[in-house]
Amino acid sequence: MRSAEVYHAVDSHTEGMPTRVIVGGVGVLPGETMEQRRQWFLQHRDHVRTFLMTEPRGHSAMSGAILQPPTRPDADWGVLYIEVSGCLPMCGHGTIGVATVLVETGMVTVTEPVTTIRLDTPAGLVVADVQVRDGHADAVTIRNVPSFVHILDASVEVPGYGEVAYDLAFGGNFYALVSTESLGIPFERARKDELLRAGLAIMAAVEARRGAGPSARRRHPRRAPRLPRGARLDRPALAARHGDLPRLVRSIAVRNGHQRPHGTAARARRAAPAHRLRQRVLHRNDVRRAARRTDRGRGHPRSGPDHHRSRLGHRHRAVHA
Repeated sequence: MRSAEVYHAVDSHTEGMPTRVIVGGVGVLPGETMEQRRQWFLQHRDHVRTFLMTEPRGHSAMSGAILQPPTRPDADWGVLYIEVSGCLPMCGHGTIGVATVLVETGMVTVTEPVTTIRLDTPAGLVVADVQVRDGHADAVTIRNVPSFVHILDASVEVPGYGEVAYDLAFGGNFYALVSTESLGIPFERARKDELLRAGLAIMAAVEARRGAGPSARRRHPRRAPRLPRGARLDRPALAARHGDLPRLVRSIAVRNGHQRPHGTAARARRAAPAHRLRQRVLHRNDVRRAARRTDRGRGHPRSGPDHHRSRLGHRHRAVHA
């Protein structure tokens, strides 16, 4: 069989969400930072993303990550996050998948009980602590870039839904946070298609408004490195209350109706109420949804680590073009 291109990949999943980690075949992308590499990739190699993420090799909820040499001396690997919708500055479940693959394939020096991996991402430095037992990755905790609120109590006219109130927050990607109650759509599995349509409509309306308005301040007010100029609203996050716990849906996850809360969306969701309370937030997005807050008076909210169990899927896969 003759192949024009060959990409080597390892498929993993994080609580059911897939991450196809590309470990070979792409080559080193040009750019002095991972954000510059992301922009170059979008302009010159985006066909690689669609080739690996969409059908017949992928599906509507497929995510992936391309490994690169780091562009900064304090990182072990560089990561470029890809998925069906585009190329992201950061992905929580994708980072957990990447860390799992790096340990399982021996692409980093593995130590027990914890292997720490520092990843150079377009959003900044992300640190993954991998719990290792008998040489295998058992669980991963990530320390993301700082999250922050960009806009509170904004509103936008959405065709079919009228004036919709939202908060705009960053947790690695920008999210418009909207209450499902304001839309009149119950947070139910049977209504997932309606949630998806609403989320996509809101995302388009907020994107159009931000594009027509003044330039956004794209950095954390006090701590985060400057965010990519091309950073955009990658997901709408619809939040509903279930008992005392917020539940989140990303547009790409609603289609399947059973996906877990996502790391970057959960961090953005926690930043908004923390900002209102003027508190720092330490958020652990684990199976217990545990959250701890410490009142530090003035200051800007910053989310804590995400913790999810992760499993390796196919140990190795070569994808031929």
